[in-house]
Amino acid sequence: MLKFLKGVVGSGGGIKDLPYNIGEPYSTAWGGWTHCRGTSKDDNSAVSIFSYAGSNAQDGRLAAARNGAKRLRVVRHPNVLVFLHSTEAEMVEGSVVKPTIYLVTEPVMPLADKIKELDLQGTQRDEYFAWGLHQIAKAVSFLNNDCKLVHGNVCLASVVVTPTLDWKLHGLDVLSEFDGGNPAATGPMLQYDWLVGTQYKALELGKSDWATIRKSPPWALDSWGLGCLIYELFSNSKLMKTEELRNTSSIPKTLVPDYQRLLGSVPAKRMNSLKLIDNSEFFQNKLVETIQFMEVLNLKDSMEKDTFFRKLPTLAEQLPRPIVTKKLLPLLASALEFGSAAAPALNPLLKMGSWLSQDEFNSKVLPTVIKLFASSDRAIRVGLLQHIESFGGGLSTQVVDEQVFPHVATGFADTSAFLRELTLKSMLVIAPKLSQRTLTGSLLKHLSKLQVDEEPAIRTNTTILLGNIASHLNEATRKRVLINAFTVRALRDGFAPARGAGIMALMATTEYYDATEIATRILPHLVVLTVDSDSDVRTKAFQATEVFLQAVKTYHSKLNAGDSSTVTATAVTASTTTGLLGWAVNSLAPKQRVGDHVTAPSESTSVANNTGNSSTSSVEASAPLPIAPLSNSFLHTDEAAPASPTSTDGWGDAQDNGFAHDNDEDEKDGWGDMDLPPDPVPALARIRAAQMKPVTTTTTAKITTKPGSTTKTSLDVRETMPKSSSADGWGNEDDPWAAIAAPPPSTTVRALNSSGGSAVSRATSAGSGAPRVRQAQHVTIDGAGSGRGRGRSAAPMKLGAQRIQRSAD
Repeated sequence: MLKFLKGVVGSGGGIKDLPYNIGEPYSTAWGGWTHCRGTSKDDNSAVSIFSYAGSNAQDGRLAAARNGAKRLRVVRHPNVLVFLHSTEAEMVEGSVVKPTIYLVTEPVMPLADKIKELDLQGTQRDEYFAWGLHQIAKAVSFLNNDCKLVHGNVCLASVVVTPTLDWKLHGLDVLSEFDGGNPAATGPMLQYDWLVGTQYKALELGKSDWATIRKSPPWALDSWGLGCLIYELFSNSKLMKTEELRNTSSIPKTLVPDYQRLLGSVPAKRMNSLKLIDNSEFFQNKLVETIQFMEVLNLKDSMEKDTFFRKLPTLAEQLPRPIVTKKLLPLLASALEFGSAAAPALNPLLKMGSWLSQDEFNSKVLPTVIKLFASSDRAIRVGLLQHIESFGGGLSTQVVDEQVFPHVATGFADTSAFLRELTLKSMLVIAPKLSQRTLTGSLLKHLSKLQVDEEPAIRTNTTILLGNIASHLNEATRKRVLINAFTVRALRDGFAPARGAGIMALMATTEYYDATEIATRILPHLVVLTVDSDSDVRTKAFQATEVFLQAVKTYHSKLNAGDSSTVTATAVTASTTTGLLGWAVNSLAPKQRVGDHVTAPSESTSVANNTGNSSTSSVEASAPLPIAPLSNSFLHTDEAAPASPTSTDGWGDAQDNGFAHDNDEDEKDGWGDMDLPPDPVPALARIRAAQMKPVTTTTTAKITTKPGSTTKTSLDVRETMPKSSSADGWGNEDDPWAAIAAPPPSTTVRALNSSGGSAVSRATSAGSGAPRVRQAQHVTIDGAGSGRGRGRSAAPMKLGAQRIQRSAD
């Protein structure tokens, strides 16, 4: 037969009127049909192609095949094989013309072959058989009760299985209308009953007792066929004789009573297939109930869905693995994609997907996950970010850059601190797949803003992330970003773990700094932290200082030896930074599963596990924050974000004037292509202003009086540093940071003139100190404004030197 088909279709794998390619045949098929694999010529999608070649134009079997193709075209039911295309061609073999019918359907394979392939045993086998019988019983019930049709040949060979392991009824060649209501009918009701094997015929059909058949209910013949199907399923053998149906040893005990009622000797008393579905205890198992719930998911309320999806991960482990991955997983993916399933369904989807191979995961699960990134449901976005490590490796660079990152980036500006933190952590997986344009033009802008976030845990993790993705930045961007981000911002953060993360990030990226940068831009900031109030920060600062100082010494030695090549600290710190990658990865690992309830921890516990070992130290957010905006009451003045000096970009504004190189434009402007960080909230602005600690000025009024001359008033202006600077042990005069501090405000003050001595006397009468003179402050001279009666106004202020008239005495 296969040689004949190949001769018919030719070497091209198809015929003129058949837009499909015919592949290899299966070993079994029903009723003389040849069942072959096939593909569409248009999109290469899989199909099944059934063919029957008649011996001549008057072949009776050919007429039955035409009847089966016609019936399959018009009968539509979820559990009946789906018709796609059919055609008939006349092929010449020698001198004989053989008409051939081609019937194209959805891709299926014979049930007998699928059972061997799955090789299920015990309870899992019985659960899967129960689900399959449930589907075939529904198809038979549809034909008998709704359409008043009789299939006439229900058996193992007339059942096929789809790629999703659904059972479908086919072999409709014998299908006929039930004419029991026509008393005048005398001939055979089934025109092609001779196609039915003797072992499958009911007692009345074997005797051709059409009168009894017409008096029986429409389901009588097909109920007998269901009994034959049950026997062949559980005995794992083809029925050879009708007497074999009496053997019930292989049939489950819960199914035996219904099995015996299906095979009743009296046709009128046989069990209707509809009652078999509704009443049989055999169909009440976990697999059947789970699939039935998924199929009517749109009719369930949100509480039922939530309860079901929270139990599904545990339940899926108890079900047959092939049925879970091939049946439940597609149903779940479809429900999530079209919105009938909520966020709790994401966890079982990813868990079931983990049981697939990487290729299967990329084809069956990943497309749905990519579409979910565009969802506006915050709970779904949280679930995706929490599990991104499980599927991020399968995302292509183009998909991440064009479809995933634009949606994920919206989380950077979310009002929920928890979602901002998850978005930040997800960049450890996403950033390596981004293009340089997206990295420098979008991601680094968001990270610049997160470095001044109100949550200290987010600021700390931002520094950690920058240290991890530094290798993915180009050299120009690293020169402009890393030192500014790690020193001016991280090392000056009011939160101790953030300062520690800055030190560790510097040590992790030592290969990107030359000796000049180390000496002028890194070491000065590290040395200051050796007297930090936090012991862990001091320890790390000493270790980092030693490492970078050794790099500068190496550079000095090379210069003395006549080698002026650029020196980095890579070789010196090879052993120190060995465990840093693990530190950063661990601190960014997600710690909560989708669907778990989140409680709001205090800020003091949001960053923890900070040890003193520089190679394995980690700074972690111990518990993620809830999905809700945090109140400003969670902030502490000693944990506020560092003040961002005024500039026009993200990190370039934090450049130290004292260590900037005039001939290095990149270092002057920092992140020239970055946007300004968002304006802080009022409470945060006050905290940042307190951290800036600007230089203040103290003015002392000095009065010089000479007899017979004009009294001269001058202002002694002195620069004073904040009190906190002296607490660190640095004096006002020998503070090494005074040279790079912000320049003090202008101290040029013109003397105020007075027509009398009252103002001068008030200035000198304050024994504790001289009064401050503020710029543009209105000063009333000569007491002219002391009275504020109606109609009177204060005397105008007189500026400039004026003579003071003194009395003779």
